[in-house]
Amino acid sequence: MGALKIFAVVLASVLLAVPSIAQQGVPEIAFDSVADFPKLPDGMNFGEVPGVAVNSKGGHVFVFTRSNSAGGPAYAPTAAQLLEFDQNGAFVREVGKGLYGWSFAHSVRIDKDDNIWAIDKGSDMVIKFSPAGRVIWVFGRRKESADEETKPWEHVEPPLAAVDGLFRQPTDVAWDSRGNIYISDGYINSRVAKYDKDGNWVKQWGTKGTAPGQFNLPHAIAIDRNDNVYVGDRSNRRIQVFDTEGKFLRMFTIDVPPDPKTRAVNGNTPSGQSLARVIGAPNSICITPGPNQVMFVGESTYPGRIFKVSLEGKVLGVIGRSGRQLKEFSGAHALACPSDKEVYAAETSNWRVQKLILK
Repeated sequence: MGALKIFAVVLASVLLAVPSIAQQGVPEIAFDSVADFPKLPDGMNFGEVPGVAVNSKGGHVFVFTRSNSAGGPAYAPTAAQLLEFDQNGAFVREVGKGLYGWSFAHSVRIDKDDNIWAIDKGSDMVIKFSPAGRVIWVFGRRKESADEETKPWEHVEPPLAAVDGLFRQPTDVAWDSRGNIYISDGYINSRVAKYDKDGNWVKQWGTKGTAPGQFNLPHAIAIDRNDNVYVGDRSNRRIQVFDTEGKFLRMFTIDVPPDPKTRAVNGNTPSGQSLARVIGAPNSICITPGPNQVMFVGESTYPGRIFKVSLEGKVLGVIGRSGRQLKEFSGAHALACPSDKEVYAAETSNWRVQKLILK
């Protein structure tokens, strides 16, 4: 039996252990990656890039990067810079330079009014900037450096009780058609927090677990034009869908076997049950604008692909694979999709943003 056939047999048995059957016959989507995008000033480099977003007026690109940390200690230096580039990739400015809320960058999103929202996992804060780059609102509060008990959060069992209006390593933000705000809160709290359009606390839903409506690292969140809320439940390897009140509607998984020749960029290449835990794990989500919406989903570091998915959960195509070259990915931690032909992928392991043009 050839190596490819052996791999297929092993993967088939692995996928039987997860809640859905592998989707077969998914086409590869042809695409290009724009070279030398974006263009950093001389002497500047990104660190890990966990966040990317595109505004509606002019198509400027915002990159949240874990850089600006060279002057700090080896452990836990401040690692967050928010940079803006124009539609051609030219550097425009740094937003929030030296901000008190910067600690460890996680994601950036742009709302319908082109306000800039930065989610900082290290400071436990979500910060809203005006298009001009001024702080408008802050959600959550960082631990005070003067307090003797200030230290990183620990993953304890049973989990700590969530607190209204405070976060423990938040991950992402989205808005419904009425301007209500939804924050995935993420590594410790395993919940979604909802605020109204004026920034007032409304409610939360979710606890740690594997049942419908529970989460194990809600890592990404997006909302479609019909106000369905999609939560990338990464460590449960699924996307859950809710209404705006937190009522569970449905869920789906992405079960597309990887090319058996794919190797991990960093660490051991998963196999067997460890492979089953990472296939299709939703690291990032974006939904295109307009009347005919589709979703793009970035897989975790391995197998490292990006998927085009219908809002019903059918995989329409596969983009790329794990690797270091252009048109390959490692840790597609955030996606921005201003159309179904243009996708921006922020990569943590490869320290870059790729601008993808789909054919």
